[in-house]
Amino acid sequence: MNEKESMEYIAYLNTLGSKPGLTVIRELLRRAGDPQKELAFIHIAGTNGKGSVSAFLSNILMAAGYRVGRYNSPTIRTYRERICVNKSMISKIALCRLLTQLKTCCDEMVADGFAHPTSFEVETVLGFLYYKEKNCDMVVLETGMGGRLDATNVIPDPQKLLAVFASVSMDHMAFLGDSLGQIAKEKAGIITQGCSVVTMEQREEVMDVFQKVCLEKQAVLTVSKPETASSIHYGLEKQTFLYRNRLPVTIRLAGNYQITNALLALQAAEILQQKGFRITDRAILKGMEQTGWHGRFEILSKKPYFIVDGAHNEDAARKLAQTVQFYFTNKKIIYIMGVLRDKEYEKIAEIMSPFADSIITVTTPGNPRALSALTLAETVAKYHNRVTAADSLEEAVEMSYLLADKDSVILAFGSLSYLGQIMDIIDKMKTKRA
Repeated sequence: MNEKESMEYIAYLNTLGSKPGLTVIRELLRRAGDPQKELAFIHIAGTNGKGSVSAFLSNILMAAGYRVGRYNSPTIRTYRERICVNKSMISKIALCRLLTQLKTCCDEMVADGFAHPTSFEVETVLGFLYYKEKNCDMVVLETGMGGRLDATNVIPDPQKLLAVFASVSMDHMAFLGDSLGQIAKEKAGIITQGCSVVTMEQREEVMDVFQKVCLEKQAVLTVSKPETASSIHYGLEKQTFLYRNRLPVTIRLAGNYQITNALLALQAAEILQQKGFRITDRAILKGMEQTGWHGRFEILSKKPYFIVDGAHNEDAARKLAQTVQFYFTNKKIIYIMGVLRDKEYEKIAEIMSPFADSIITVTTPGNPRALSALTLAETVAKYHNRVTAADSLEEAVEMSYLLADKDSVILAFGSLSYLGQIMDIIDKMKTKRA
């Protein structure tokens, strides 16, 4: 397949929906040669923060001289972002070639009576094939929405060096369960026999599940503690802290919650050191400082500040609200808000509305799960009296600048699916001004 045909095939796969379970992907892997059996993995699960944690860990390993495959979704600007080796996305040629190979496997599976693999299953196998081709020393592998039945949960016990858990909260309840304990149990499904496990401090209900599963699997559980950071200095451009009273860490990711994500990555790096990985303090400090992560409280421009953030559930909205309060007290704040209809958009609106001067709602383009700007505006109006539904993202950005002065803050947040387009709009505006 060429590039156009490959994208059309991916679009077709997206119509197949999400079908939790491992039977189909295991069969697809078998037909593709089981590349996962020749790779080493750090497996990361969680509701919020797993992308930032995987970015920190990947950069530490790269700074230490390792060739690192990184698998994450959803992506912001281009499909190829989800499969990277070191800092390079999979090439268009490799993507088309491997997708053509997997399409043949999928067609044969259907002919043999199997269900057609979903888009996430195909992407996961494609990633494994690419990482094997590139001789990756390590793959930093993010789960999708769950763990136990997630398509990524096909790693043989000896290949999984570490299972890492970012913040666990309520999301994807239709698939994972309607209580925190049930969701934690699904996430904990990535814990394999005897593997090392590291988690940030979680709510008691979540920790109880992790401790029980680790006991059953004879897995060693380590908890990253907030008190390992001291002398913390928060900022929009950089944040610094002293780790274990000896390492002066600098990170470029904004948001006070990123300190917690950074500590989890540092704890994971320590465990890898104990396993014999050559990770020096210098590599740790360099990797942490060089880490960037699109769409996570990312500053696109200044005067006024224009910031994007992928807060799309209740827990992420609470963290974003805390960050807004922390950095922008007494500032005029304009929101651009777009979410999917299967998210907790009313809770997000309730949490975020008190800090805004004006709110502009948008429909996330090209997404069948999008909530309309009008419906979102009607919901937000319960909590805020200055709400406008925009007809397009371009109109929303234009309106936000008209409402702002140079000292204001414009914050576009919600679904990651539209933030890349917002970034493109801002880039075009910068080009015109140059």
